[in-house]
Amino acid sequence: MTQRPRVVLGVGGGIAAYKACEVLRGLTETGHDVRVVPTAAALNFVGAATFEALSGNKVHTGVFADVPEVPHVRLGQEADLVVVVPATADLLAKAAHGLADDLLTNTLLTARCPVLLVPAMHTEMWEHPATRANVATLRSRGAVVAEPASGRLTGKDTGKGRLPAPAEIVDLVRLLIEHPAALPRDLEGLRVVVSAGGTREPLDPVRWLGNRSSGKQGYALARTAVQRGAEVVLVSAHTQALPEPAGAVVEHVGTAEQLRDAVHRAAAEADVVVMAAAVADFRPAERAEHKIKKSDDAPDPAIALTRNPDILAELVRARRAAQTIVGFAAETGDSGTGVLDFARAKLARKGCDLLVVNAVGEGKAFETEDNSGWLLGADGSERPIRLGSKARMATEVWDAVTKFRTGSPDTPG
Repeated sequence: MTQRPRVVLGVGGGIAAYKACEVLRGLTETGHDVRVVPTAAALNFVGAATFEALSGNKVHTGVFADVPEVPHVRLGQEADLVVVVPATADLLAKAAHGLADDLLTNTLLTARCPVLLVPAMHTEMWEHPATRANVATLRSRGAVVAEPASGRLTGKDTGKGRLPAPAEIVDLVRLLIEHPAALPRDLEGLRVVVSAGGTREPLDPVRWLGNRSSGKQGYALARTAVQRGAEVVLVSAHTQALPEPAGAVVEHVGTAEQLRDAVHRAAAEADVVVMAAAVADFRPAERAEHKIKKSDDAPDPAIALTRNPDILAELVRARRAAQTIVGFAAETGDSGTGVLDFARAKLARKGCDLLVVNAVGEGKAFETEDNSGWLLGADGSERPIRLGSKARMATEVWDAVTKFRTGSPDTPG
């Protein structure tokens, strides 16, 4: 796309409207041209001047402003994506029934681009049969209605209905612009386990052996699985303070053995297990009770290592009937063997159904926003995954899982 992606950011009249400012900031900073279209009620929470200052564009709520430009038609026609943050119960109902009494609802009717509605409301409202029916209607028409997060709501209330983290919403917007068909509801009814991040193996009370995994790829896998309808458990090793994916159950762990225990517990009832975590192959044979001191007259300490369990191989041996297991391989190759040669050997050795292969090194895979690699199947299939966002790679992985489970032939993405 040669020009800046054009995004209409609709803002509903809920307390979470203030978080739309963070979404707006995230979109403008990543190169999007954003037109903010609030409802009149939204302006009770955030003033038009704030949206205008952050977007650089005029803000209107009614259809009678700039009449010669016909904004109630043009905005939806010209947008690359329309996102509504927050999508209140009232807005979902209006959108589902085709009502058009302001600029935002008119824009939703004229949009022929991807539409992302991000709900925020009290749990009772989200779970009400009317809201559930409206959500089902919108999804049946092709709109993406995101799953809300669980947590603190207004007042003292807690439950499902909280707006997802603004950074997560920005990622979903970018994914849908890059790949409009990225979030079908094809994982509904499936229980999914994803591991993410890098384990740390204590050497003494202040030092550890670890790796450079940020956890971003595993979190993208969990986030997209939730939005595709799955029930997700995310087992998270150390990450860079990533926002927890809305709708997922997150269990935080530290070491390889802790991750092993958590994944095995969750996998006992899972339909799909994706081992995206970078698990340390070795750990110190002994952990010092006190900080190992550096002394000029003492010899350099020798650190004995012992192997950590092979969690992926254990999962394959213990798999449930019809359970799909996906592994990840971070490879560098050497002077005589290429990345794919090592990966093919790993796939044969581990026995998983699919293996996602990343070539790692400086600026590759670890601690980056984008990713690329290959997808290998136990049936001998191989295909590249071109460089794109980690959410895009997650989408391709879930596409492959769906095809594997339904027996559909794999095709390049």
